[in-house]
Amino acid sequence: MKSGFVSLIGRPNVGKSTLLNSIIGKKVAITSDKPQTTRNIIEGIYNDNESQIVFVDTPGIHKPKYKLGKYLNKQAYYSIDDVDVVVFLVDASESLGKGDLYIIEKLKELNKPVILILNKIDKIKKEQILLKIDEYKDLYHFEEIIPLSALKKDNIKTLIEVLKKYLPDNIKYFEDDVYTNKRLEFLISEIVREKVFNLTNEEVPHSVTCVVEQIKKEKNNYSINVAIIVDRDSLKKIIIGKQGNMIKEIGIESRKDLEELLEKKVYLELFVKTIKNWRDKEKYLQEFGFKDFLE
Repeated sequence: MKSGFVSLIGRPNVGKSTLLNSIIGKKVAITSDKPQTTRNIIEGIYNDNESQIVFVDTPGIHKPKYKLGKYLNKQAYYSIDDVDVVVFLVDASESLGKGDLYIIEKLKELNKPVILILNKIDKIKKEQILLKIDEYKDLYHFEEIIPLSALKKDNIKTLIEVLKKYLPDNIKYFEDDVYTNKRLEFLISEIVREKVFNLTNEEVPHSVTCVVEQIKKEKNNYSINVAIIVDRDSLKKIIIGKQGNMIKEIGIESRKDLEELLEKKVYLELFVKTIKNWRDKEKYLQEFGFKDFLE
């Protein structure tokens, strides 16, 4: 039995959450083209007959411009300190950038194995993969370099087998049927938030928060009420959409993922609340147990 903790780090939009979902086989982290979509440290637990790997998905590391960015970076750096292995993801379809070099400099301060993942290889030719390996191998002493496609689930098994070599422990931290440390309400709220981001494009900022106000589990279904919290009436109009078309589409897309996650029929009700005052928002989030969203 091998076990340990693995941190997934990298710039925004390199595919950390997609990789985590592909490894776990369930949607435990939301994905979006918008940077800084992941706002919380999320653990996904992988189990097989000979190992348990606790993956820690982190916000994308970047040069922060705002308070939220600084908070997310702090979260990401914190996750590196207490893990056994660091997995550094880069987008193989993009050129090596300042953001990647910035993270590599941070990695030089560590004293633990670092594995480089060249993600999104489905977007490039095989000869380009070899060039990418040559480009990165001289920048840092990576224990391993693994090309893969998190989206296509290509080479995921190879990554798991490689990680097992570096796992230091021989105990189980979680039961076999546990696949994340996050409670169900968090997963539900994040799925809805993902759909809000993906369907409204650039119109809605990251101040949007989704909160599960009610969840009822019946024998064959779930009834769930989710509030989408905004701080301006103009955002409320965008999310509701003309004749309610946008919020209807958000609900349809959210329900698909929720039924796959919960393996039951889901009756989902969405509504939008405007809370302009920070103290009122803080009180509201605490009331429904979502104080983790208070940056």
